[in-house]
Amino acid sequence: MASLLLRQRRVSVLGVSRILQAVNGDSSRLQPESNCRTFARFGVIIRNYSSGKGTAKFDFTDLTRPHTWYPNARKKQRKVFLHVGPTNSGKTYHALKRLESSSSGVYCGPLRLLAWEVAKRLNKARVPCDLITGQEKDEVDGAKHKAVTVEMADVTSDYECAVIDEIQVTSDYECAVIDEIQMLGCKTRGFSFTRALLGIAADELHLCGDAAAVPLIQELLKVTGDDVQVRSYERLLPLVPLEVPLGSFSNIRTGDCIVSFSRKEIYKLKKKIETGGKHLCSVVYGSLPPETRTRQATMFNDASSEFDVLVASDAIGMGLNLNISRIIFSTMKKFDGLEMRDLTVPEVKQIAGRSGRYGSKYPMGEVTCLDAEDLPLLHSSLKSASPTLQQAGVFPSFDFIYMYSRLQQKRGLYQILEDFLENAKLSDNYFFANCEEMLKVAAVIDELPLSLQDKYLFCLSPVDMNDEISSQGLTQFAENYAKKGLVRLKEIFSPGSLQVPKTHSALKELESIHKVLELYVWLSFRLDESFPDHELASSQKAICSMLIEEFLERLGFQNPTSRKLNSLMAKKRRQYL
Repeated sequence: MASLLLRQRRVSVLGVSRILQAVNGDSSRLQPESNCRTFARFGVIIRNYSSGKGTAKFDFTDLTRPHTWYPNARKKQRKVFLHVGPTNSGKTYHALKRLESSSSGVYCGPLRLLAWEVAKRLNKARVPCDLITGQEKDEVDGAKHKAVTVEMADVTSDYECAVIDEIQVTSDYECAVIDEIQMLGCKTRGFSFTRALLGIAADELHLCGDAAAVPLIQELLKVTGDDVQVRSYERLLPLVPLEVPLGSFSNIRTGDCIVSFSRKEIYKLKKKIETGGKHLCSVVYGSLPPETRTRQATMFNDASSEFDVLVASDAIGMGLNLNISRIIFSTMKKFDGLEMRDLTVPEVKQIAGRSGRYGSKYPMGEVTCLDAEDLPLLHSSLKSASPTLQQAGVFPSFDFIYMYSRLQQKRGLYQILEDFLENAKLSDNYFFANCEEMLKVAAVIDELPLSLQDKYLFCLSPVDMNDEISSQGLTQFAENYAKKGLVRLKEIFSPGSLQVPKTHSALKELESIHKVLELYVWLSFRLDESFPDHELASSQKAICSMLIEEFLERLGFQNPTSRKLNSLMAKKRRQYL
């Protein structure tokens, strides 16, 4: 199927970028206004770093004072409130109530699902709120509030490049909320949380997350002049670790969520449970489209739905409100990309804590394992404190890379990035975010006649380079953009050819095609004239989600309700077509 949807790659990479007209590696040929902005921003940075003594040469690899990159935030004496506690303790609820009562504000979440949920909540409360993520921008008349994914947080930075927040307007807020703030220690995305923490210009900054982040945040904000207060919360409903394992699948009951870390195993578990004839299972895992995950969760939460059991990956750890009575770990090990290892204490707590949601019909949350041999690790993890975070992630912006490239006779972005990271200096409180994905993209597009700025943009895109179809889609987009400056979706994708997958391999291909369409939408927000088919890509993306859901429905045993659902989804798909 993928071969029909993604047309054969063009080998030719001749031509130049229509927008920037830059020869590969010749950074001096950036658009004049972009060039001037870069030098102007760095003029301010250099002044911020300067001690006023002498005329020492500025070191573009010195990243030891990231708080100085955000002068507007530094002009404020921010009041920072740390709302910390376990899952289902009400910490985010209290922060959002303050956001709702403020005259202006922004919510920054780690997932699109969370941004959607907050935007919906505020608008329902008659507080007009825009929704802005990497793939969508839904503006509401008169809105002074925003719900955004953390990467889209609008900060005022002397070094911030428009390529990251091109669809944003920097703002000054009365109140800002950053959710899951402990993710500033994440090896891949931590720098986005650090950027929001240091850069958001708000009178009040509310940080929600694990208590393990408190000492590090207090240390980072010592140099900012902010007033920091800690508010601790306890679970609203008890979480009870059971002394016995699940044992037989005949012991599965309504409200259960069985957790696995393998996509293949998730479907095996779904089949085993449904074969018993008592339950239907909703499915949630990371590579499902966000829209599909939301609808699967909605079916599970609906008391009138026959989908009364959830089979999921650790994707349930955040982003979805789920009425779970009992979490069942099918295993206490996961493959992290390098090795098979035991779950960490934070991972166990994050997942186990999803049971016993306050406001659901269940008086408590329970957690157990499928096998008795896993119970000791479960119990010890729940009794242990999460390790205290030691460092926060940072990453150089395009401006740092651009200025560094002018000092180095390096032609490709890959080599510039690698060299910069090798020579850059950080303080003990920070680490460089893992840029393996960026380097993979840079290696692919370095041979194309694109400007450094264009290459940096493609490297920031949400492409999955470990997915063959997704990486092929990015390559074709970049090649067409370099050749003609215009990328039409129909040149690499055949609308109308999408079908309900009949096998698990076909399902995986459809999930990959969804990633390609999502990538096009992301690029269309930043290079709208060069990627003009935004509406077509969005509609095809929605069809992908519906086809995936229809496949999931057909996996269950056929009954009148399932047939009605399939018929309804087919009707919706025809409306899009």
